[in-house]
Amino acid sequence: MQSPTLYIQRLRQLLMMEYEAEKEEFRVQSEKMSIDRRRRRGICWYPVSVGRSYYNSLNQLVVEIHDNHRSQEGDDAAADNATSDKESTLFEYGKPVQFFAIQGEKVRYFSFSSVISYADGDMMVVSIPSSANIAEISSCEKLGVQLYFDETSYRTMLSALDDVANGKGRRLADLRDMFAGNKPVRKLTMPPMSFPWLNPTQEKAVNEVLWAKDVAVVHGPPGTGKTTTLVEAIYETLRRETQVLVCAQSNMAVDWISEKLVDHGVPVLRIGNPTRVNDKMLSFTYERKFESHPDYPELWAIRKNIRQLQSAKAPNRHQKVARLRERAQEIEVRISADLFNEARVVACTLVGAANKIMVGQKFSTLFIDEAAQALEPACWIAIRRAGRVILAGDHQQLPPTIKCNEAMRGGLGKTLMERIVETQPDCVTLLGVQYRMSDAIMKFSSEWFYDGKLRSDDSVRHRSVLDYEKPIVWVNSEEPEQYIGENHGRINKAEADLLLLHLQGYIAKIGVERFLSDNIDVGIISPYRVQTHYIRQQINRREEFRRVRHLISVNTVDGFQGQERDIIFISLVRSNEHGQIGFLSDLRRMNVAMTRARMKLVIFGNALTLSHSPFYKKLIEYIETL
Repeated sequence: MQSPTLYIQRLRQLLMMEYEAEKEEFRVQSEKMSIDRRRRRGICWYPVSVGRSYYNSLNQLVVEIHDNHRSQEGDDAAADNATSDKESTLFEYGKPVQFFAIQGEKVRYFSFSSVISYADGDMMVVSIPSSANIAEISSCEKLGVQLYFDETSYRTMLSALDDVANGKGRRLADLRDMFAGNKPVRKLTMPPMSFPWLNPTQEKAVNEVLWAKDVAVVHGPPGTGKTTTLVEAIYETLRRETQVLVCAQSNMAVDWISEKLVDHGVPVLRIGNPTRVNDKMLSFTYERKFESHPDYPELWAIRKNIRQLQSAKAPNRHQKVARLRERAQEIEVRISADLFNEARVVACTLVGAANKIMVGQKFSTLFIDEAAQALEPACWIAIRRAGRVILAGDHQQLPPTIKCNEAMRGGLGKTLMERIVETQPDCVTLLGVQYRMSDAIMKFSSEWFYDGKLRSDDSVRHRSVLDYEKPIVWVNSEEPEQYIGENHGRINKAEADLLLLHLQGYIAKIGVERFLSDNIDVGIISPYRVQTHYIRQQINRREEFRRVRHLISVNTVDGFQGQERDIIFISLVRSNEHGQIGFLSDLRRMNVAMTRARMKLVIFGNALTLSHSPFYKKLIEYIETL
């Protein structure tokens, strides 16, 4: 059995490979990739305009940035009554950005970098080093902003791995050894609690969380009520503990679980701004609560006085500024302590657990949601603050994104949740009843990914759009794929047109009036971004979809993670003589795509090409038996 310390050291080497690969990718994007392509990939806004600037509650100088292109795109979509799927964007809270200006044929990058403190739609707020920098960007006519290489996240993950390897703190060393399987995990002995509103597997999962002294894993396949179970487990844990830490890889996942906890009446303190922006979400952010504290007006006045003194040439201003800063720090510490003392749940991303606001905070229990999408080094950032760890997710759905193939082959893509499932199987509880799909849609996924252990609740077992129809259909497309773009993005226009023809016919079969009155929603999924762009473009252009466009969503597999629709159409794109299927061989993505459907699943693909894969061969055979 490998030494846990050596394993962590090897993990650090793999993370460094990924760091170098991502750093190089950003360099190439900056030097070689066109602005238009960067924009389509969601890493660039151009052109942008500069809005108002001000000091936020954390005393950071920030400026509003508006994406003129996305704003115009939204106006055009509204005018056409088109689908609401805009180009994806990767801009979110905490990510670094860099401004640039177009000067003739050249792109000039500004020497300073900024950090996003808020992002929503076509507007974001970024912290900026100085007012001189604001003047610099405001004077540019052709201004843009792009994501900058995120050194901070990597430095934080590397630091966490160093702490784990060195066994910094006895508890951290214990957890490291348990997760490697070198030490047994421990459980409390007490009678199980009854939760009549949960199904038996959900009830067992909550009890296992309450019994766990070290670690527990809630394995939640699609539609099994993982969030419901996790919220119940957190709620019950808070009957025994004063405060818990709740984390996830993405801001969106943190927002989702936080909102459910707020609905249960749990006081939540959200570190980092939410992506699902509404008044309820904003009201429990650290910044909003900080501004609402009764001592904040005094702090704001002191900060204003400091800025005025710094800009003036008054005598003894340095001594005055020093005294005011000391007073401001006292108030800041008091407000922060009050906010943490009031909260029962502190919620943030895994990387956000290293935020300076969190300095000195320790928690008896850490809950990590969507743990199967998080790199193991990111999980250790938060684990350093906790006594025990509860992971929830599904390692048979979307994995973490790895840019470096060598790091992937070395094992960086293997998540902490997967490792614990292997080394400590007794601490894993599978949620076994799903409430989303008809039985026929669920069954293939259950057999291939979950050892046939899933079953459908009676309420969904026979659900369908039309009576006596096959819930899953395979439509064979025989025209060859094409590749376009700088990175050979895959597209199959003939297959896309075939899909749209079938969709049009199926809507007509349902009846447009019933389709509209029942709000039957459709998701169109393709693993290839270029294919989704083409399909979306065609839906927006074709008159036959005009009345139903608002009920049709088009996106990649990643874009549909965590969502569901009544009807799902999947375009697999790949069609060639050599049986090459590219990243369709990542079967977890296909599991996600198929399990978005509640009542009807239609898959478009070249059976001859895809049958080279045992998975797709078996899937086609299964569909033929229905």
